[in-house]
Amino acid sequence: MQKNAYSDAVENAAVKTIVLKFGTSVLTQGSPKLNRPHMLNIVRQCAQLQQLGHRVVIVTSGAMAAGRHYLNHPQLPPTIASKQLLAAVGQSQLIQAWEQLFEIYDIYIGQMLLTRADLEDRERFLNARDTLNALLDNQIIPIINENDAVATAEIKVGDNDNLSALVAILANADQLYLLTDQQGLFDSDPRANPAAKLIVQVDKITDHIRSIAGGSVSGLGTGGMNTKITAADIATRSGIETIIAPGSQHNVILDLAQDNAIGTKFKALLSPLQSRKQWLFAAPSAGTLVVDQGAESAVLEKYRSLLPAGIVQIEGRFSRGEVVRIRTLQGKDIAIGVACYNSDALELIKGKKSADIAVTLGYEYGAVAIHRDDMVILSV
Repeated sequence: MQKNAYSDAVENAAVKTIVLKFGTSVLTQGSPKLNRPHMLNIVRQCAQLQQLGHRVVIVTSGAMAAGRHYLNHPQLPPTIASKQLLAAVGQSQLIQAWEQLFEIYDIYIGQMLLTRADLEDRERFLNARDTLNALLDNQIIPIINENDAVATAEIKVGDNDNLSALVAILANADQLYLLTDQQGLFDSDPRANPAAKLIVQVDKITDHIRSIAGGSVSGLGTGGMNTKITAADIATRSGIETIIAPGSQHNVILDLAQDNAIGTKFKALLSPLQSRKQWLFAAPSAGTLVVDQGAESAVLEKYRSLLPAGIVQIEGRFSRGEVVRIRTLQGKDIAIGVACYNSDALELIKGKKSADIAVTLGYEYGAVAIHRDDMVILSV
């Protein structure tokens, strides 16, 4: 791919993990079907970002619109089953469109269908995170949507704006772009007030900010500005900068990646690491890993992950994804972190090399017992 001004500017910026959420109105451009030329323009920008080292995740709407068009706009009763029918048919059409367009740039994609249950259960959350990271580590762009064909009201996220915020947390993203059919958030409804002004930056989401968010303009999707404010609130509280921007603007994704002022930016309240540390400190400890002197030194002095080889004793019963304490042979707690394996598995692999995990267990979730990114050192 030939470099241009966008390439040079983006290349000079820090490498980021960016979650892109596209609303139905952006993908259809207001028509009753997917607009492939516009989707190709989106794909071109994503390909350029990936070439420059950025990690790109796509949360896509449009399944029901694609299904409705594919079935030639059938007259269906206004029931949940009808919506699930359209989603079931349209999801394959939607992912096929993304696949064909990314193939032009020799980029592979991987589909992930999620529900709230996948994100609220800690172990399923970790499994989804592992899958997402595996795709990104292999330069495969994840294409994510809610599993509308099977989701019930109890397990639905509800809209892809909120799903994108949860995916951004899952990906430990730096930024979330909510690309929509609006220019951003205005200080009043621009449909009713021609003098309404675009709010360029929001430092904190207040009741006033929530009160000026309106509904969906296009009527094509399920989310309006209010759901985007909710999504921005979730993401920024987790340390992820969020931007609501016009998805139809030329090169908007590349411009946002080089920090050009477009749309409405919501500042992150904490860094992702600070946010994770707060959660770890607040979470109750489910067990303890007693470690030898070598592991103690690796954790405290070399800032490394805890390997199974350094564990000498497991205390308590806990599941993968629960918070445990790391304790020295002298009985001093030196750190807390999220266990990559449950207590039964750790009992089997303690003291063993990481290369022996798969042979011992018959599976593996990685080479470490607690990853450095999921660990907080206590005052010692």
